[in-house]
Amino acid sequence: MSDFDFTKSSHSGGNPGQDCVEVATNVPAVVAVRDSKDRSGPVLQFGDREWLAFRSAVIDGKI
Repeated sequence: MSDFDFTKSSHSGGNPGQDCVEVATNVPAVVAVRDSKDRSGPVLQFGDREWLAFRSAVIDGKI
C-alpha cells in the first residue's frame, strides 16, 4: 500500500536472510507491519489499542 511509509525495525539484523519486519506509523490510528524480505506481500494493520496490546505481549514474552 503506497500510503504507508515503512521503517525497518531497529531490532532487525542487517544480514541478508535474517528475519526482519518493517513498521509504518504515518497513517493516523493505524500501525502497519510487513516482512521486509517480501515488500509486495501482505501487510498486517493494527489499530492503536491492538498494536499496544500486541507489543506488550511480545515484550512480556507471551507471544
